[in-house]
Amino acid sequence: MAWNPQQYLKFGGERLQPAHDLLARVTVEEPQHIVDLGCGTGTVTALLRARWPDAHVVGIDNSQPMLERARNAVPDVTWELNDLAKWKPPAPVDLIVSNAALQWLDDHATLFPILISHVRPGGILAVQMPAQHLAPSHQIGYSVAESPRWRHRLQGLVRRRPILDAHEYYSLMRPHVSRLDLWFTEYVQQLTGADPVAEFTKGSFVGAWLSALSADEAQEFEADYRRRVAVAYPPGADGVTLFPFRRFFLLAQR
Repeated sequence: MAWNPQQYLKFGGERLQPAHDLLARVTVEEPQHIVDLGCGTGTVTALLRARWPDAHVVGIDNSQPMLERARNAVPDVTWELNDLAKWKPPAPVDLIVSNAALQWLDDHATLFPILISHVRPGGILAVQMPAQHLAPSHQIGYSVAESPRWRHRLQGLVRRRPILDAHEYYSLMRPHVSRLDLWFTEYVQQLTGADPVAEFTKGSFVGAWLSALSADEAQEFEADYRRRVAVAYPPGADGVTLFPFRRFFLLAQR
C-alpha cells in the first residue's frame, strides 16, 4: 500500500494533537536513545527532537515517500526505512514512541511484548492508535470494500479489528512492566470544506485502498464512499462538520 504525505498532512493539526497528549504523560528523564516507530512524515519525531535535543533520535518507517518528507523537514535525525513488524534495535533504548502506526500490524499479542523487551529497564513504550473502527467513517469503508464490486480487490486489505480491547493489552503487558497506563480519548474534530471526513480518511486507510486500485477504479470507489460518508456526517448550518474520532493510548514503563 502506498502513502501520500500531502494528503496525510491536510489534517496535520488533528493528527498531531494525540501525539502531544501522549508525550505529556511520558516522564522518562534525559533519554539517550529514542525511537519513533512508524514516524511517517516526521512531525512527531520533530517533537521528540525538540524536547530532548541531546538524545539520539531515530525515525523508522516503511514508506520511502514519507521518509523523504521527514528527512527534508527534520535533517538532524537518523531516518531508517524498515519493516515495522521486524524492526529490532541493536541495543535496548530509553523510549519508543509510536503514533498511529501499530494498528497496521498484525498479531499484537506477539508484537507488544516484543516491543517492551526492546526498552531498557526504566524506559518507556508510548503508543497511540486509532480506535475508530466501529464508527461510521470506517464501517462504511469496510462495507464498500467488501461489497461484490470490490471484495476481490480489497478484502485482503480490510482490517475490521485493527487493535485489541484494552483488557487484552493489560493482560499482555502487565507481567512485563512496572507501570501501565491505558486510556481512550474521543476528539470531536471540527472540519470544514467539501466532504471533509472523506478527505480525512483518504489520508489513511481509504487512501491505502485507493492505491491498490487502478485510477478509474479508485475514482469509482471513492465516489461511492464519499456519497455514503457525506450522509453519515452532514455539515452544520455554519458549514462545520463534526467528526468524533476515538483513539487508544498505552504507556508502559519497563
